[in-house]
Amino acid sequence: QVQLVESGGGLVQAGGSLRLSCTASGRTFSRYTMAWFRQAPGKEREFVTSIKWSDGTIYYADSVKGRFTISRDNAKNTVHLEMNSLKSEDTARYFCAADPLGSGLPRISSYDYWGQGTQVTVSS
Repeated sequence: QVQLVESGGGLVQAGGSLRLSCTASGRTFSRYTMAWFRQAPGKEREFVTSIKWSDGTIYYADSVKGRFTISRDNAKNTVHLEMNSLKSEDTARYFCAADPLGSGLPRISSYDYWGQGTQVTVSS
């Protein structure tokens, strides 16, 4: 069982930056593919980015490429999401997710563990 706790959300002006963090419990963090998803009010949850456990391969949604950066620190059981050049359409609740030995593909159903999320609001 893995517990995920997100932090770092908040209110930011358009064009600004935020850094989200997700800390996981457990001893096998290095074997989890980690991802960020987001869900805006009235919309479905969508994939943002993932980083594979095995070789660090990273995937990004087209909407965030060039603006968001995912990274992980296995020694600290933490994954980060650096968000730059934020837009109003980035406003959503951001969720951290973990997939044991996962491939990193953007499928919600692939991820076994989820955090409670952290709210990001971008004002225009």
